[in-house]
Amino acid sequence: MGVSEFGIVVAMVAYLLGMLWIGLQSSKKNENVGDFYLGGRQLGPFVTAMSAEASDMSSWLLMGLPGLAYLSGIAEPFWTAVGLAVGTYFNWLFVAKRLRRYTAAADNAITIPSFFANRFGGKKILSLVAALIIVIFFIPYTASGFAAIGKLFASLFQVDYHLAMIVGSVVVIFYTMTGGFLAASLTDLIQSIIMSLALIIVLFFGANQAGGWAAVMENARGLAGHLSLTLSHVPDPANFWGSGSTVAYGSLTIVSTLAWGLGYFGMPHILLRFMAVEDEKKLTLSRRIASIWVVIAMGTAILIGLIGLGMSRNGVVPELTNTSVSETIIVEIADKLSTYGFFPALIAGLIMSGILACTMSTADSQLLAASSSVSQDILTSFFGIKVSEKKLMQIARISLLVIAIIGIFIAWNPNNSVFRIVSFAWAGFGAAFGPLVLFALFWRRTNWQGALAGMVTGGVMIFVWKFILRPLGGLWDIYELLPAFLLAACAIFLVSLITPKPEKAVTDLFDKVRAM
Repeated sequence: MGVSEFGIVVAMVAYLLGMLWIGLQSSKKNENVGDFYLGGRQLGPFVTAMSAEASDMSSWLLMGLPGLAYLSGIAEPFWTAVGLAVGTYFNWLFVAKRLRRYTAAADNAITIPSFFANRFGGKKILSLVAALIIVIFFIPYTASGFAAIGKLFASLFQVDYHLAMIVGSVVVIFYTMTGGFLAASLTDLIQSIIMSLALIIVLFFGANQAGGWAAVMENARGLAGHLSLTLSHVPDPANFWGSGSTVAYGSLTIVSTLAWGLGYFGMPHILLRFMAVEDEKKLTLSRRIASIWVVIAMGTAILIGLIGLGMSRNGVVPELTNTSVSETIIVEIADKLSTYGFFPALIAGLIMSGILACTMSTADSQLLAASSSVSQDILTSFFGIKVSEKKLMQIARISLLVIAIIGIFIAWNPNNSVFRIVSFAWAGFGAAFGPLVLFALFWRRTNWQGALAGMVTGGVMIFVWKFILRPLGGLWDIYELLPAFLLAACAIFLVSLITPKPEKAVTDLFDKVRAM
């Protein structure tokens, strides 16, 4: 093992051991299931903000987004980032405080499915359907994180992808199973800091290696449509550095891409952070921290894609000619940094840890949300299985392990695109839960029949639009989240109007929360 490889290994091992240590320390504070899944509602404003955004960004921040900008230009990543930035801000502004109040008032709901059930008078069918949706969409979402871990280690150390993916996944599973929500939140805070440092280091080192900012921009301008916000670049397979061709990125496509922001209203692993904050008055500070960080982080990630393109043109890093390999551009940049000696190799290891942090900070939250759906919402709430608190904790951990193993099997194919997997799962949650969260918090007339209709409509339409309608092309070729979200909202509204009004206890609870 050379000096560069040794430095990278030292940094990454230190990072992984730190995550495991946090998991073990946090396990001592998990006295009950409420602590395991929601940390006893004791998160401070900074931890709330940064853990929410770290769990949000996932591996696509340092892999998917730069890879897309590298290969296809800035149109799709730019409009995606704009939609996500706006969605982040409005989610914190309109949903965070009211959800924190409502979940506490609604029989102290500690999961999103239990909130839906309690909000509408204890209708267990809502918790069952919501829990099934979480399991269906979180398993591939978690799998995308495991795949990113495998790609990272396979690209960096030239080891078998499957072995690398399994080892990285085991670390995530271990500290999440032992420490629960508190471990996930604390590690997410640390991981968000590491992610930020990685972005900054890669940005300036990469720009220097590419010949400076002017050279980076000039190189991108030489590829047709690469810097356009209304065109998407299509590389020439026979001549990557030829001008290539373009595909129009029209107004309909832009609107559907902006719809990524709608997904925030339905993301369980983000909404849980709102529910767990210690003091709702501090959510304003959390909103400001989160909104600023997410804009800077996504903007930097897009620039890294363009910088990597310039480095490839100069021969500093290899050409990455398809979607799967282009997502490793940040790995190639860090690998180049490691060749300058032991200390730069340590910094490169920090960058690699940042990529791991993106992945792990999302995977741990997803595993918790999915396992809580199985143990808390399906077994305990719907089927009414009565067990001791200790036994319930064991069921929670076993559920987490089973879901993780399924995720590993889905991630077995190394050619799957991280960005595309995340895109589908994001749409699923956004359409199934997003409209319902907004209606449940802000429309008094919403009843349980409308809630059920909205969830089912949103979840089903994601599959219908993605696999049946979108392949037709033309006007149908838009991101499935937008039409599914709108149809789910219509279903909630119409079904609530044509079915009986909510029970008095349900509207009284709504009035109580609104008056707070």
